[in-house]
Amino acid sequence: MAFEDSLAFAQSLDKEDPLAHMRQAFHIPRIKYSTEEEVYFCGNSLGLQPKLTSEYLNAELSKWQKLGVKGHFDCEFPWMPYHEFLADESAKLVGAHPSEVVCMNSLTANLHFMMVSFYRPSSKRYKILLEDHAFPSDHYAVESQVRFHGYDPSEAMVLLKPRDGEECLHLEDILSTIDQHADELALIMLPGVQYYTGQVFDMQAITDAAQHHDITVGFDLAHAAGNIEMQLHDWGVDFAAWCTYKYLNSGPGSVAGCFVHEKHHDNPELPRFAGWWGHDKNSRFEMENEFIPIQSAEGWQLSNPPILSLAAIRASLDTIKEAGGIAALRNKSKQLTAYLRFLLHNRLAAHIDIITPDDGLSGCQLSICVNSDNKTGKQVFAAIEAAGVTCDWRAPNVIRVAPVPLYNSYEDCIRFVDILEASL
Repeated sequence: MAFEDSLAFAQSLDKEDPLAHMRQAFHIPRIKYSTEEEVYFCGNSLGLQPKLTSEYLNAELSKWQKLGVKGHFDCEFPWMPYHEFLADESAKLVGAHPSEVVCMNSLTANLHFMMVSFYRPSSKRYKILLEDHAFPSDHYAVESQVRFHGYDPSEAMVLLKPRDGEECLHLEDILSTIDQHADELALIMLPGVQYYTGQVFDMQAITDAAQHHDITVGFDLAHAAGNIEMQLHDWGVDFAAWCTYKYLNSGPGSVAGCFVHEKHHDNPELPRFAGWWGHDKNSRFEMENEFIPIQSAEGWQLSNPPILSLAAIRASLDTIKEAGGIAALRNKSKQLTAYLRFLLHNRLAAHIDIITPDDGLSGCQLSICVNSDNKTGKQVFAAIEAAGVTCDWRAPNVIRVAPVPLYNSYEDCIRFVDILEASL
């Protein structure tokens, strides 16, 4: 499609957008001291609240009020199996079987629990491959696991670095590093989408390379779940974890998601940190002390999850289902992000760099570096925020903007570029 840089053209795209009605399914924040809606481009950090959320939360509060402990069993959506009601739609988002996914814990906690099972270092194979510029929490988790097993992080952590003068990693460099360290690697742990640059990693190619060398592979999908299409089961990924409060719109600090490939479900030799909620459901209430894990991803659960948080996730998953699922979201996202990229290049090419790669290697997020003799990137960020844009800043020099297909419009893109241009 040939894009045009005009409000009328953007509005024409919104009229033709089959997902335009989904904006009405969300609460859009208003500019301070105004009735005008913000340009909210921060779904990569915290997604907006679906209108279903309060309905679903209030239902559980009412249930607790009226039924007390009986809410675990004798009602619609009982609490005892509540996490099971999220499995089908969660599985569709990441390309998995329902038995391979579960909502539990927080993202970094899930990564730790997965590494308990899947980082099994030996005297020969003890290294973990990750990015040099990984999200800090991932780096901390890997480093602490390495130290826990008695290894020196400077020896046991293989860090992928971009080429000189570049921000993004090349797939061939990742694969060559895997080949180079194949005999030493016990685990590969990388993101599905890089948090700083917005680069989408080729998870299938990375997994294929790992399997060729018999290396376990896991992914942090914090910026991928609800953003891009994936096929974790078919690719043979060993494990993955993601948060649900970004593109999955389930509220700040909401319960995370986890994937464990079915090939590991009935492996009695696989170690894990066990808890009551991961015990076989048929004998759980016999209260015996021999742990029998559920033969699914549920077997990695520890405690019963917070139902109010799961209710918010269910509201979000039902909203995504109403939109047609991840394929429909991705179809709009490609065009919406392409339009924003076009506007930025058309007007501001001399003043900004978009470090997020093109050619299918990006999701919703575009990461912008400001090149201006008059203002720093941080000053520009402050100016657009004051003018009614919500996005976020990541040191040392990136403004991250994310037009989310569920609730953002093409007109939002025009408004954002107007404000950015005026701020520059």
